[in-house]
Amino acid sequence: MKLGRTLLTQLLQGLALVLAVVVLNFLLVHAAPGDPVETIAGASGGMSEELKEDLRQQYGLDKPLSTQLAVYLGKVLSGDLGYSYFFNLPVSGLILDRVPATLLLVLSAVIAAFGIGTTLGVLASRRPNGLLSQAITVISLIGFAAPVFWTGIMLVILLASVFPLFPISGMRAVDSAGAGSLSDVVDVLHHLVLPTLTLALVYLAQYSRLARASMLDVLGSDFVRTARAKGLAERVVLYKHALRNAVLPVVTMLGLQFGNLLAGAVLVETVFNWPGLGRLAFESVLRRDYPTILGVLLFSSIIVVVMNQLTDLAYRLIDPRIRK
Repeated sequence: MKLGRTLLTQLLQGLALVLAVVVLNFLLVHAAPGDPVETIAGASGGMSEELKEDLRQQYGLDKPLSTQLAVYLGKVLSGDLGYSYFFNLPVSGLILDRVPATLLLVLSAVIAAFGIGTTLGVLASRRPNGLLSQAITVISLIGFAAPVFWTGIMLVILLASVFPLFPISGMRAVDSAGAGSLSDVVDVLHHLVLPTLTLALVYLAQYSRLARASMLDVLGSDFVRTARAKGLAERVVLYKHALRNAVLPVVTMLGLQFGNLLAGAVLVETVFNWPGLGRLAFESVLRRDYPTILGVLLFSSIIVVVMNQLTDLAYRLIDPRIRK
């Protein structure tokens, strides 16, 4: 019963937060300089003033901002994200077409960064002054300091130009087999390596340093000394007792930074021409495509809120004290 009330409270808080984000996104997007109609006119090679006014009436851009906001909120609550100004397609369809590519990239980067980063942090904490620990620290600092786009460009030069091991653009080869076949899966995974590595490196560095610091703190605790005094194997002490407590800050960081991962995906998808939401958002901003921009921001906001709720649930699963 208590867990049910907690979940209901979190759900209501999440809905209120998403609604606030929707309103804020709408106001910020419309406050930005630029006119969608002028952008469409420029892309089409010119347009009469009468046709421009017709387009503004068709898109509702001739109405006061408060009226536009009320109409947009009504459509969002009914599940209608509107039509794209540029693609002339439903925004929901555009987003659904791009979601699988972005989720594949982001989840691959999360798994790689969390798994490898936590493992490196644990290894570094076993001998804090050892050569391995110092090497991991230096690599982490470099990965943390390097911008995402710079990392992507360097990986392209190294692993696609100097050593042509991976493709640098797109999600599939031009002559790829039909979707779902084994060769197509291998082809997608081959194209996925560089974008995933680029996005994961920055967060891998953060998780490894956080895991190292957290493990060092936990290893100095009384319960760890007690476990060692009982004669438990070092592997059991590290991975069953210490790691379960030390991983909590890393899980917190993972949940809080999921929004940053989506933001980083915009740069990565642009560098590697990955056909995901980040690329769609970038193209929509350049074209002043308000409905598509707002749709992508809404979807991203929902994902971030859901991830924060899942982080709370993960806390309950990892730490029995919170569960009680």
